[in-house]
Amino acid sequence: QVQLVESGGGLVQPGGSLRLSCVVSGSIRSINTMGWYRQAPGKQRELVARITSGSSTNYADSVKGRFTISRDNAKNTVALQMNSLKPEDTAVYYCNADILRPLRVSAREYWGQGTQVTVSS
Repeated sequence: QVQLVESGGGLVQPGGSLRLSCVVSGSIRSINTMGWYRQAPGKQRELVARITSGSSTNYADSVKGRFTISRDNAKNTVALQMNSLKPEDTAVYYCNADILRPLRVSAREYWGQGTQVTVSS
């Protein structure tokens, strides 16, 4: 069994900051790419940022320069530091990881349950 558990969401004023964290637990052989996605009401889920096992990153254009993704391979965690938040960043944020489990020949995607981020005055 593999679980991804997010934390750190909440209500923040425009211009404020939040830090999201995600911990991966369970029977894991290796974790490849980890990432954060978000889904706003009435919209499709979209990529926010992702990071490879070698720490290469890429970001959605809308968050470049404001958000920073990082990971701790020893602790199986990924974090998203969000600065200069805007109302349009309001969404449910989901942690995602590409995980290879013991005795499996290929990795598969796993998702967290999501954490709400609301940016409003």
